[in-house]
Amino acid sequence: MYANRRILLFSGGNLGDWAVTDIQPDDVLVGIDRGALFLVRRGLAPHFALGDFDSVTAEELQEIKNSCPELDACDPIMKDLTDTEMGFFWALRHRPREIVLLGVLGTRFDHSLANVHLLRIALEQGIPCRIVDETNELLLIDRTVQLRKSRFSHVSLLPLTMDVTGITLTGFQYPLHKATLTIGQSLGISNVLVADTGTVEIDSGYLLVIQSRD
Repeated sequence: MYANRRILLFSGGNLGDWAVTDIQPDDVLVGIDRGALFLVRRGLAPHFALGDFDSVTAEELQEIKNSCPELDACDPIMKDLTDTEMGFFWALRHRPREIVLLGVLGTRFDHSLANVHLLRIALEQGIPCRIVDETNELLLIDRTVQLRKSRFSHVSLLPLTMDVTGITLTGFQYPLHKATLTIGQSLGISNVLVADTGTVEIDSGYLLVIQSRD
């Protein structure tokens, strides 16, 4: 039903008006816990809402139910996955063109880091996936990727495996050629794209590409 479409997951972390500016007519909107309320209160009916909804009141949950054609509520204690994980795996099963995770970064660093790790699962299943918030866009790669200049002025590279080898950068202020990054190194922090497009190439490993702005 949603195959080859873009699925946008709105979770209960940091969200704002910026989160709805890129919605396209064919996008599938999924509200996760309080993220569903965020959509409803902006006049956007989620295609699907899920979670334990422990972050909304009974009245707010009714608001969501009134606007959402399909809702799956679970027990807040008897579950093995976070709400965001449940939404993520739901999206994967539909084999979408892309998954965009919004509202998955916030004050709980444990949840934020666990959500970053979801990028690896999507990568291994061949589904493009990004995390986006107001000041960051995160992408995990295991091969060559091209980046375009955007509202994010800085590009940082962090290994998500112990080592990432063969890193070559073109179009950046600080180029690299066949470099290796190891977990714990800061060499890849705060580079700048100077060309209209830049290329990040790697030979092995998983590399987290973070485009950000202050």
